[in-house]
Amino acid sequence: MKKNSPAYLELLKNGELEGRAEAAWKAMSSCKMCPHRCGADRLGGESSFCRITDHAILASYGPHFGEEAPLTGRKGSGTVFFSSCNMRCLYCQNYEISHLMSGKPVTPEIQAFCFLALQEDGCHNINLVTPSHVVPFILKALVLAAGEGLSIPLVYNTAGYDSTDTLSILDGIIDIYLPDFKYWDKAVAKRLSKVSDYPETARTALREMHRQVGDLAVDDSGIAARGLLVRHLVLPGGLSGTEDIMKFIADEISPETYVNVMEQYRPCGKAMYNPPLDRRITDQEFYRALEAARKAGLTRLDA
Repeated sequence: MKKNSPAYLELLKNGELEGRAEAAWKAMSSCKMCPHRCGADRLGGESSFCRITDHAILASYGPHFGEEAPLTGRKGSGTVFFSSCNMRCLYCQNYEISHLMSGKPVTPEIQAFCFLALQEDGCHNINLVTPSHVVPFILKALVLAAGEGLSIPLVYNTAGYDSTDTLSILDGIIDIYLPDFKYWDKAVAKRLSKVSDYPETARTALREMHRQVGDLAVDDSGIAARGLLVRHLVLPGGLSGTEDIMKFIADEISPETYVNVMEQYRPCGKAMYNPPLDRRITDQEFYRALEAARKAGLTRLDA
């Protein structure tokens, strides 16, 4: 397919983008942005599970060359890493960012500057990493950046613990959804990430994401333009429930879903105190995960 304009530009023209940003911002007075639905008055300085009040915290931003091939291309994916998270994965590979909240509070104006700088660097997209708890800040920044010429796709790079109400706000704004599907078993989700409703929530979120953007479509250069990519990190000891997840994706999302079955697990954070997370996965565990994806009928597997 040829390159198309990002979805958010049409909403910018008719004023709806600014309207959605304002509505999301006001909703932080009794926050229900994520599935925790905590009700915190974030605009008044209250916080809850995510620990973020009236400012997003930015850990880093820059071109990234380790993402999936359709996102990285030759010039990199423009990653923007937000601190904190609405999950507490005890083995998180970004533990300093998600748990320890390294980074600095930033205004929407600074975020907009970051978006535009990444575009100026030639990045193929703006890759919003861990965005679920900071959607209002992102939308405020997007209005500013798009008004100043931002015109590359937005990637919503999430752990998969997302509210369909918030996803509906993003309909027509996000071009590429990049969710994890971490666990099939709710007891495992509760023990490892403190969110027992994760499996059901992730299934619902993936259905909505696919409804909005469909299967992954790439332009004539092989760069992602629109669609869904799903990540699945293979954990030691079969904790992630890979076989069931792959079957769900193929049967209930689409057999044409682009899936990255990831083998790079390594013990981080508190993993060393929680066997079997204290070790890397074996070659056999990874090969079984790939075979589960193929057996389910998935063929678009990231190399």
